[in-house]
Amino acid sequence: MRQNGTAQQNYGYWVKIATRASVSVALTLIVVKLWAWLVTDASSMLASATDSMLDSLASLFTFFSVRYALQPADREHRFGHGKAESLAALVQSALITGSALLLLVHSGQQLWQGGSVSQPTLGIYVSVFAIAMTLALVMLQRVAIRHTDSKAIAADHLHFQSDLLLNSAVIVALLLSAYGWWWADSAFAILIAIYLAWGAIRIGWEAFQGLMDRELPLADKEKIVEVLVETPGIHGWHDLRTRASGPTRFIQCHVELEDELSLRKAHDIADGAEQKLRALFPDTDVIIHMDPLSAVPRPEQTNATSD
Repeated sequence: MRQNGTAQQNYGYWVKIATRASVSVALTLIVVKLWAWLVTDASSMLASATDSMLDSLASLFTFFSVRYALQPADREHRFGHGKAESLAALVQSALITGSALLLLVHSGQQLWQGGSVSQPTLGIYVSVFAIAMTLALVMLQRVAIRHTDSKAIAADHLHFQSDLLLNSAVIVALLLSAYGWWWADSAFAILIAIYLAWGAIRIGWEAFQGLMDRELPLADKEKIVEVLVETPGIHGWHDLRTRASGPTRFIQCHVELEDELSLRKAHDIADGAEQKLRALFPDTDVIIHMDPLSAVPRPEQTNATSD
């Protein structure tokens, strides 16, 4: 597998920074929010603490799975270990869904039985602190995603983005509870649980598609076709297949060349197309099969950008 070494090092640097930061932030917020929940007995604060505990578990899983994904290909994994990222995202989805269901049950019981929040001001201060830390982490993750396009970090980023809304909702719930709207705390916790479950479904679906070798986006495939069409000596193409595994893309296709070309000349044309594709998409494994024009059955040929 040919890979751009500099791009791979850049990928490793940013995923390590992002995963370490997410674990640190999640663990800090767990301690602070659990203390605030014990003091205030607010369901919305418990919802926030539960979410932070899941953040910590998911971030730890991402931390180790991304490092496994960065390992180079070996005898038993000739295509590398990149799918560990999608597996990490799938585990995150399962954890978030489970916590959302538990939170929904707890908040529903409290709403049915009634209850009150003590010291809501303390909970508000804790939520403001959580927003500040989460916002800094989200900004760092955004930079990391721009440099790596990592699915695992993207899933983590989506979850921490939802935390900004979650902590804002906690502040609103505690404010309403302070003014006598006792049901607001449980009601907001239920809404947060539903929001978390919906986000988990989206993360899980994307991770599932990655594990199932979904094709690259149509825009990327159109760029691939443009390179093939513009390469001198290539008269057509067919059987284009693409997929991604972690930071690595895989591109396979057949190109149609003149029958009379020497093997050396045919190789140079195909190799030139491969080099252009690797320049366009760093960290890409490209395999181009050469077919003589006379061997291509024209009636069945379909030069389409999607299968």
